[in-house]
Amino acid sequence: MVANRTKVCAIVVLGMLLAFPVLAQDENTIKTEATTTSTVDSTSTTTLKSPPPSAIIPTMNNSNSDLCTVGVAGAVQTQILGISAGRTVRDMNCEKLKNAKTLYDMGMKVAAVSIMCQDERVFDAMMDAGTPCPKDGLIGDAAKAAWLAETEKEPEEEGMKNGTKTAIASGGIGALLLLLLL
Repeated sequence: MVANRTKVCAIVVLGMLLAFPVLAQDENTIKTEATTTSTVDSTSTTTLKSPPPSAIIPTMNNSNSDLCTVGVAGAVQTQILGISAGRTVRDMNCEKLKNAKTLYDMGMKVAAVSIMCQDERVFDAMMDAGTPCPKDGLIGDAAKAAWLAETEKEPEEEGMKNGTKTAIASGGIGALLLLLLL
């Protein structure tokens, strides 16, 4: 057992002797420092190209086919100023057709024809066909005689009224465009 102990001590002492030179070598390490100075000259040019500003027209939802309205929208854009506008316009002919169809579906055929007769073209077509539009509850020949007696109550063409409004609006938009472009 003493022999084993001697062997272990010899190994420990040998290990210590081998470790000391390593420790001593770490303490005497040579350190070097280097400083490098450099100058870099650089020139860069950046060109930024951005898209022009945009005037976006308002969204007019016409997906509901039960409404008798039409969306009208427009936009104008210059490099400085952008303008957009929109609105809905009632379609009176669509309303007339829907009212006539609803009355007809409810069994009110004479009332449906009376609504359709408010249009001058329908009124003239009915007279030409020999089936005059109803007047004051009268139908057939009695209605024809009543219409001939009071011709001033016949429907008149409304196209000129709407056409004049459209021409004025178009002229106003054209003047605005010209002003923006100058």
